[in-house]
Parts: sequence; C-alpha cells; structure tokens
Amino acid sequence: MQGTPGTMAVGSGWEWKTVVRSDLLARGFHSCNVVKGKLLIFGGLKSLETQEPPLGDVVAFDPSLQTIRTATPECGFRRSHHGAVTLADRWLCVVGGWDGSRRVSDVCAFDAEQGHWDRWAEGPANEPPVGLSSHTCTRLTDHELRVVGREGGLRTQRRYASIFTLHVNPTAKTYWYKEEESRTASRAGHSAMLMPSRGVKSSGYQLLIFGGRDSADLDVAGRWGHGKIQPDASAHAPGLTEQLSRLVGTEKGSWKAPKGLRHQSCTVVGPFAVIFGGETLAHSRDSVCNDLYIYDTRSSPANWFRLPCANPAQKRIGHCTALCNDKLYRVAGFGADGKTPCPEICTLEISA
Repeated sequence: MQGTPGTMAVGSGWEWKTVVRSDLLARGFHSCNVVKGKLLIFGGLKSLETQEPPLGDVVAFDPSLQTIRTATPECGFRRSHHGAVTLADRWLCVVGGWDGSRRVSDVCAFDAEQGHWDRWAEGPANEPPVGLSSHTCTRLTDHELRVVGREGGLRTQRRYASIFTLHVNPTAKTYWYKEEESRTASRAGHSAMLMPSRGVKSSGYQLLIFGGRDSADLDVAGRWGHGKIQPDASAHAPGLTEQLSRLVGTEKGSWKAPKGLRHQSCTVVGPFAVIFGGETLAHSRDSVCNDLYIYDTRSSPANWFRLPCANPAQKRIGHCTALCNDKLYRVAGFGADGKTPCPEICTLEISA
C-alpha cells in the first residue's frame, strides 16, 4: 500500500516532514522497532474513549519504498502500553503491557523470518513482576534486557518502580526475570536512555530514567562496562549525529531534565537522546506537548536543550520514534486533544 506524502511542521532549525499516511497507522501507545531494515509497528489503541481491546496486528513500513502493509493480521497477542525490542535482527520481542483486561508481564515474540508469533515459556527461577504497563524495556544484549516500571494489578500499583533483568533465549523461546535490589522513584510513561557514561572514575554505559512523574530528576537503573553491552547498530547514525551537533551548537543548554513529562518518545542517536512530545503534568488542560528535547552527553555533566515548535498540530502523545538508515522517524500517536489518532509517519529534518 502506497502512503500519501504530506506537509512539514517547522520548529527552530528543525521540522517533521510527513512521508506517508495510512489508516493502518491510526493508533497510539503502540511500539515501533526496526527489523531487517523495516519499521514494524505493533499493537496500541485506536481510541482512548472506547472499551475496545488493544490491537494485535503488525504493520510494516519500508523506508526505501515508502510503503505500508499489514505484515500479520490480528493475532492472539493484543497489547498496548507494552515494551518491545529487536533481538538478532529477527525477533520482535514484546514484554508486558495491557491486554485489554489486565496488566501482564509475560513475553511473546514475532519471528520476522518465519512470519509467526510465539508465546515464550517461563524459564528457571523466574521472578516475574505482578504486572507491567507504561514501563520501559531496554536491550542490553540479544539475551539480556533491563525492564523498569511500576508493578501493579488491575486496581493497585506500587509506590516505587522496580528494576528487573530479563533474561531471554530466542532460540529456546524462554525467558526469566530477576528483580534487582535497587529501585527508582515511582514512574509510569517514562523513558529509558542507554547512554555512554563519561567521567574520571567511570566509563561504559548507564541506563538513565526520566519523566513519568512530576519531577525533573533522573534515576540510574544500571551501569555496565563496554564489554557488557552489545550496542544497537541502528544507533550509529553519523549524518544525523552531525546535524544534531549543529542544531544544539547555538543553543543554551541546561543541566535539568524536562519536568513532569510522560508518554513522550525517546531515541538514542550516538551521544544524543532525542525526545519529542508527550504530556506535561503541569497543566490540566492543553497538556499535550510538541517540544523537541535533545540530551547531549558529550560533556560532563550532560546538557539538555529545549527546541520548541510553534505548530499545535504537531502535538503528540503515545507516539513512537525509531532510527533507521540515519533517519529518525516519528510514528503515529494521538494529537493535541490526546484522543484523535494521527495516522502518519514523519522524518526529522534539520536545517541548522
């Protein structure tokens, strides 16, 4: 299915350029991951105002052809507010989320080579969370993930966020959780950034957690040496990294993260993290945002840069961003009213 190109939303030295529109993209609180050079969009909600269950289809976007198609129709695995990672450029691994009746913590995966779903089995010594939604799931290696989120059932959730190491074996289709001793402040709808750590006493990577609560504080959910992490190859984007460097070169940075932001998108691009949109907890009305934030780790301490957008039509919540072939794509989500789906894919274009 060929999409329809559209308009551009302009900020200061940057813009979102619409590359494709399709009714297949009408959703929010979904996931978007790059598998075999294509963006795979899974699950989410078509509306926040109905009691309909989450979607269970996989939609594929081919950046080279700019085409949209259904990779798999609705299946038995329906999820929204879930976590998802790519393993070995083959498996779309989905962790936890809302299945339409409860928060779950189980693991299922779409095998892009075989074109089918599998429910993975619990492995030995599994310590599963009670239930997870609006959590984060970060790939450390193809066999180890880090999950951060507030556990809870249908009516109650804990007053802190737990940290789990999730061990996965794609070949055996098994998984097992191990709860870490450390915890973070209570968060939901937050972001996790696996960033290079720089300092006199440390080098390697650290997982930084921000947003999802009425605070600007960052939590550290793990530190690893260089040999413990298998970097995501898609994060190597020399062209976009250079453009981001120029974009923030004339801006004044801050050491403070954005306060009270949740359900934003966040993608790591080299030494930067690019954050867009979300919902601010500071406003009861007109709470959906269209600001672009860039987190720059090239210096210590790292700097935050806020780059506003004057176009309210670009406000988004429950959307995703994904890096593919040196381009950052923004995928779907709900608009300024927080409930109208925006069925489009855009690319971040920088003119600075």
